[in-house]
Amino acid sequence: PISEYDWTRAVLGDREVDVDLTMLLDNGTDLHSFQPAVKDIMKVSSCDLLIYVGGESDQWIEDALESAQNKDMKTINLMEVLGDTIKEEETVEGMQESDHGHEDEDEKEYDEHVWLSLKNASLFCDTIASSLADADPEHSQLYQQNAEAYEEKLAALDQEYQTSVEKSRSKTLLFADRFPFRYLIDDYNLTYYAAFAGCSAETDASFETITFLAGKLDELNLPAVLTIENSDQKVAKAVIENTNTKDQKILTLNSMQSVTTKDVEEGTTYLSIMENNLQILKEAL
Repeated sequence: PISEYDWTRAVLGDREVDVDLTMLLDNGTDLHSFQPAVKDIMKVSSCDLLIYVGGESDQWIEDALESAQNKDMKTINLMEVLGDTIKEEETVEGMQESDHGHEDEDEKEYDEHVWLSLKNASLFCDTIASSLADADPEHSQLYQQNAEAYEEKLAALDQEYQTSVEKSRSKTLLFADRFPFRYLIDDYNLTYYAAFAGCSAETDASFETITFLAGKLDELNLPAVLTIENSDQKVAKAVIENTNTKDQKILTLNSMQSVTTKDVEEGTTYLSIMENNLQILKEAL
């Protein structure tokens, strides 16, 4: 997603002009449904530094790496960088059970949406700066300074999130959609209810799920129902229709899974999306 691309751009700074930097998921296709073309596999196979999420949706990358042409390639797998702090997918009360098509029922499923935490982002920027410094020692100090300057911006926004949550009336979010924001809400000790897990392929909620979520909206007196970007809002509208007041707003939090190259050219950045998400969060809480 845009996150890794944008962090790398920030760490490179003025060196970006000397580097061929590619955002692979550039046409708005999300991580879970991305089908690589031959040119994508060739890029992965021949690049010098590859930064990827490393979850189940990136299995094609692992396969491409096995036959990589560039034997000196360095890779950063974000889920490996997180190590023990990685989170498992969870099913919370009222959430529709989803079938991910796993053959092994005991296989743990990890939440891939690791970029949606500002704290994680800071850690990833350190890792990117170290890898660039290893590849280009001459400019290692520049990469370090750029990473530190960017991490100050991340920390300032993180503090804004913390302050906003502390001041907010409610501490609960309700998603009538998939829920990819586990890393974000855990950073600020928020609770949530959702129709589907983060990587669920489901789009139609059962009546039980809809009435449960509607009941929670009434019980907690929440002002808004949340969806992620590109939602048809069908489930959200059904949930609102089943509440007592039927007057809740539908708000959208952006999980960055549909950002295009055109968006980036027009000025969309990781920080701009996270700043906008903070405004939505304030309204929802």
